[in-house]
Amino acid sequence: TAMSFSLSALRQSPQFVRGLSSTAALSSKKTCLHDLHKSHGGKLVDFAGFEMPVQYADLSIKDSTIHTRAGVSIFDVSHMLQSHIKGADRVAFMESLTTADIEGMPVNTGSLSVFTNEKGGIEDDLIVSKTDKDFLYLVTNAGCIDKDLPYLQSNAAAWRAKGKDVTIETLDGRGLVAVQGPGMAAVLQDGTDIDLSQLYFMNTVVGTVFGIENCRVTRCGYTGEDGVEISVDPSQAANLVEKLLQSKKSSVKLAGLGARDALRLEAGLCLYGNDIDEKTTPVEAGLAFTIAKRRRQTLGFPGAEKIVEQLTKKNWHKQRVGLIAEPGRAPRGHAPIVAPIDKAAVGYVTSGCPSPCLGQNIAIAYVDKIDSKAGTKLLVDFGQKQTGVTVTKMPFVPTKYYTKKN
Repeated sequence: TAMSFSLSALRQSPQFVRGLSSTAALSSKKTCLHDLHKSHGGKLVDFAGFEMPVQYADLSIKDSTIHTRAGVSIFDVSHMLQSHIKGADRVAFMESLTTADIEGMPVNTGSLSVFTNEKGGIEDDLIVSKTDKDFLYLVTNAGCIDKDLPYLQSNAAAWRAKGKDVTIETLDGRGLVAVQGPGMAAVLQDGTDIDLSQLYFMNTVVGTVFGIENCRVTRCGYTGEDGVEISVDPSQAANLVEKLLQSKKSSVKLAGLGARDALRLEAGLCLYGNDIDEKTTPVEAGLAFTIAKRRRQTLGFPGAEKIVEQLTKKNWHKQRVGLIAEPGRAPRGHAPIVAPIDKAAVGYVTSGCPSPCLGQNIAIAYVDKIDSKAGTKLLVDFGQKQTGVTVTKMPFVPTKYYTKKN
C-alpha cells in the first residue's frame, strides 16, 4: 500500500543509497550500542559506514514514528562525530568556518549552523555549543566525517602556523543517545540531577543520569518533538538505554533509522546529501536563520559575500519547499517536478515518504522561486505517470520544542 514502508523505499534517498545495504558489510564500524541493538531485535543495515538499526522487531517503521509523537523513542546516534574545539582562539576559529555568532551565544547553549564553501554552498550542517568549560562542543554528520575532520584539522593547523591557539579533539567512540517524544522529561527527570524544567531547547549541561556521571545533556533532536541528546561514556551507553527502557513514566521504545527519517521529514528538517549539499546555499535551503545577524555584517566565513548578496538583493532562483502529494505513489528523491500546463521543468524532489502521522504523502523539494508560494499546484513526474502536489509550508507536523515562554 501507499502507506507501507520498506527498505527499498528508504534506498531511494541518496544518503541511504550511498551507504545502506540490507546486510551490514563486514567492514562496517559498530557503535557502543551494537550488542544492545542485536539483543533487542534490531534489523541492522549499513549506514554511512556504520552498522545501524533501521527498525526493531517489535514495531513497524510507521508505528515507531507514530509512537515517538505519543510516548518516548530512543535512537542510537553514536555514529555522529562529536568533537571539542579547544584553545584561546576557538571561537574566532569556528566563526571563520561557519555562519554562527558563537561570540554572542550565551554560555551552555548551542545552535544549528552550517559549514559553507567559497561559493556559499553547504559542506555540512552541525550543532555547535558554547560550554562553560574550555571548549566548544560540536556534533557533525557521520556521512561527512571523512570530509569534516580533515577540514577542521587542516584549518586548525593553518591557524596554529600563524601563532593562534586552537586544537581539535574528537570524542571517538563516545555514545550519543537521542531520547525523543512528549514523555521525555518525565522519564529522564526520574534519573537525573539536572533540572529539566530549566533546560530549554538548545541548552546544554553536564550532569549525572541514572547514576552515570559526566553525561552531557543537550535539549535538541531531529524529530520535531521535545527531546534530548545525551553524550555518554561508551562503556555506560547500554546501561543508560536499559534504564530508560525500564521507565514507568511513559511508553519507552527503541527506534531506528527508518522512523528517524520519517520523523525529520514530517518536521521539515534537512538531511545532508539529500535536501542540502555543497551546491545549495543556506538561503535557498530556507536556513537563513542559521546566518547570525552579526555575521551578516562582519562576514568572514566562506562564501559570505554570495550569501549576504542573496539575502539583501533577494536574487536567488531555487527555493526549498514542502509538498503534499495526492494519494498514490509517494514522491522520492530526484523525481522531476513540472508545471501543470506546459509540463516545463520547475524543480526536483530531494526527500519524500508516506507520512505516518498525517496519512498523506509528503516531500521536500526545490522549485523555481516563482513557484514556491504555498498553495501552488505542480506535478511530480514519475516517468509513466504524474502525480499532483501542492506546495506547503513546513513543518508538516507542528514542532513541539521546549522553549522559554516569553
